[in-house]
Amino acid sequence: MKLILRVCLILLASACGVANANATELPNVILIFADDLGPGMLGCYGQNVVTTPNIDRLATEGMKFNNYYGAVYCAPARWTLLTGMHDGRIGGWANNRGGLPILRDAGKITEQEYQKRLAVHKANSNPIADDEVFLAEIAQKAGYKTAQFGKLDRGFLTWHERVKRFGWDFYEGYYDHQRCHGFYPPYLWRNGERFDLPGNTMANCGKTSEKGDEPVGYGGETYSQNVFMEGILKYLLEHKDERFFLYHPTQLPHGPVAIPKLHPDFANHPSMTLAEKKYASMVKMLDDHVGLIMTELKTLGIDDNTIVLFSSDNGHELYYGPKNEYRQQKFADGQPANLTDKKWRTSECGDVFDGASGRAGLKRSGYQGGMQCPLLVRWPGKIEAGSETSLLSSHYDFLATMADLVGVQKPSGKDGISYVPTLLGKPQTQSHDFVFVNNNFKVMGSRALITGEGFKLVEADRSKNLFQLYNILSDNEERFDLASQYPEKVEHLKQIMQQETDSQRPDLR
Repeated sequence: MKLILRVCLILLASACGVANANATELPNVILIFADDLGPGMLGCYGQNVVTTPNIDRLATEGMKFNNYYGAVYCAPARWTLLTGMHDGRIGGWANNRGGLPILRDAGKITEQEYQKRLAVHKANSNPIADDEVFLAEIAQKAGYKTAQFGKLDRGFLTWHERVKRFGWDFYEGYYDHQRCHGFYPPYLWRNGERFDLPGNTMANCGKTSEKGDEPVGYGGETYSQNVFMEGILKYLLEHKDERFFLYHPTQLPHGPVAIPKLHPDFANHPSMTLAEKKYASMVKMLDDHVGLIMTELKTLGIDDNTIVLFSSDNGHELYYGPKNEYRQQKFADGQPANLTDKKWRTSECGDVFDGASGRAGLKRSGYQGGMQCPLLVRWPGKIEAGSETSLLSSHYDFLATMADLVGVQKPSGKDGISYVPTLLGKPQTQSHDFVFVNNNFKVMGSRALITGEGFKLVEADRSKNLFQLYNILSDNEERFDLASQYPEKVEHLKQIMQQETDSQRPDLR
C-alpha cells in the first residue's frame, strides 16, 4: 500500500511540474523554528562568542540563505509561516489574547469563570474559513504524518480543536503563548490531554524577571524544552518507517532567561553577568538539541532522506544587557539614537554577543535587525554542501516549498514561491518581485518592502510620512539612505506598500 501511495505521489508531482518530480523518494521534513534568534547569534552567520557547531553543520552540509525574512514579532511570524501569506494580508496581525489559563491557575478566577471566558475567547478568535489550507495540511494531503512540539498554533491562546484544524495529527506543547514565557509549566497538552510536569508548581510557569538575576534552576524541576526533546526523539523512533513532517517551534532562546544549569563555556566566565550567562546557555541548549535530532536521524537510518530546515520567527531580541537602552533609544553613554545617522545597533550599544551583528534595530523594528532571519537547509545528496544563496525569500515561501517537496499542488492564491529549485541547484524560474513585512510597532521603523533587485523601503516614521530606501545587498546595515537619489522608486514602492497593507487574501473565496 505504501508503495502504491508513493508511486501515485510521484506521478502527481510530475503532472504538476514540481522540482522534486525525479526524486525516487519523497523526504521526511523537519522544521526547527527558534524563537527571537537573529542570524547574528549563529556561528555560520558570524557569531564569535557563543559557538553553535550543530546548527552550523546544517550550513556546512547544506545551504545557507543570506536574504531571508520572517516577521518582526512572534504571532505574525507564525501566521505567515502556517498560512503561506504575507502578514500584510487581513488577519496577519489579528492574534488573540493570551494569559487566561494563568489567571485560573493562580486562583484569580474560578474554574466556572474561566470556562465562561474561554467560551467567549473561542467565539471571538479569528474564525478560520472552510477553504483555508494550512502548512501541515499540505503534508497531510501527501499522506504524511504531521507533528508539532512546543509553542503551539500561531498566537496567543489556542485549544485542541483549533490545533487539529491547523493540520496536526500529533502535538505536544503550550496552548498559551503567555505561559511560554516560563520554562517550568505545571502542565502541558498532548493531543487534547493535559499532562503534569513533576516539580513544577508556579501558575506563571516559573517566569523570571527582566533582570534575569534569579538563581540558576529557578522556576521548578522539569524544564519544558527537555520534555519536548524527549517527545521528538520518541516520535522519530516510532515513525521512522513512515513519511512525516515534524515542526518544532521551540521557546529557545526567548526570555526572560531561565536554564536548569549554566553551560560549561560560560559558568565561570569572568565578565558576563548572570543573565548573559543564562542567555548564552539557552542558545547552547538549542544547538545541543539540534545535534540530538541530527544524531537520531543517523541512528535510525533516515538521515539521507530527511530534509532539515532551521529558522527563527523574527530578528534578535535582548533579554540581558542593554535592553532598557534599546527601549529608550539611547546609546551606552546616554546620548540619544535616531533613525538617520545614529541608528541603535547591538554592535555599538554594549551587547556582549552583538546579537544583531551590525544590523540596525531588534525585534519589533522595521530595520534588518528586526526582520532578517536565518535559514539553513540540509538534505544529504540533494543539496550541495556549503552552498549559499541570496535568493529573496521569506517564511511565507515555506508552504509552497513544502508542496514542492512532498509532490502536491500548491493551493491557488498563496503569496509564497517554492525555493526547491534553488535548493537542488536548478534554475529558480519563479522569484519574488518583492517581500512585504508588516509592522504595527513604532520602536524603530514600521513596515518594510524588500525588492528582488535588492532595494528596501522602510516606513521609518509613520506619523511624519518618513520613508527611507536602502540597497540591502550592498548595505545590509542600512547606513546609507538612498531615498533622495531615487524619489520615483520611493513613490513606486510606497504605492505597493499601501496596496499590500490590510489587503484581501486571494487564497480565500
